[in-house]
Amino acid sequence: MPLPMGHTAIGLATYELSTNNNSKRNSLKLIIFLTILANMPDFDVIIGLLIKWNGNAFHRGPTHSLLFALIMGFLASRAWKFSSQIPRVKFGVCFLIILSHVLGDFFFTSSPVSFFWPLEVSWSAGHSGWSDVLNTVFFQGFQDAGIIIGCSISIILIRLIKAHRQTLFDFKIRQKPLNK
Repeated sequence: MPLPMGHTAIGLATYELSTNNNSKRNSLKLIIFLTILANMPDFDVIIGLLIKWNGNAFHRGPTHSLLFALIMGFLASRAWKFSSQIPRVKFGVCFLIILSHVLGDFFFTSSPVSFFWPLEVSWSAGHSGWSDVLNTVFFQGFQDAGIIIGCSISIILIRLIKAHRQTLFDFKIRQKPLNK
């Protein structure tokens, strides 16, 4: 099951795949923004804890849907207009990063997600209080090691491929004969 670090790694790999913007990819503001986007669907756990003292009360419902990813992707892509601290990221990229969370849960867990909410809804079963959630987030992150390693390797490979492709492109431009 991906936890916050795993979702962050998946989100960063998704960002790397979906953009060619190399100039800002190491910006701390961008990394924080992408981390928030990648973990946004799990804000339903906090809502469940605050309202019902159960992190599973609303988990895997509307926030784990295609519609949520579309709406929040749109809002996130416009957030830079409200604060200069928020990086400017295109809608498609924001949407894909939020969607990567839902797909990560779909592929790496046995619990269903509400992908086509409101046409379907799947809630997490069981009870998880504050101590359960905090323990999981802070002390069980090692479970994400495989996801983090896989995403790190993917990011390195993607960057190498992009750099190689750019080098080939630059070489072809320099080798093009001039028309006289």
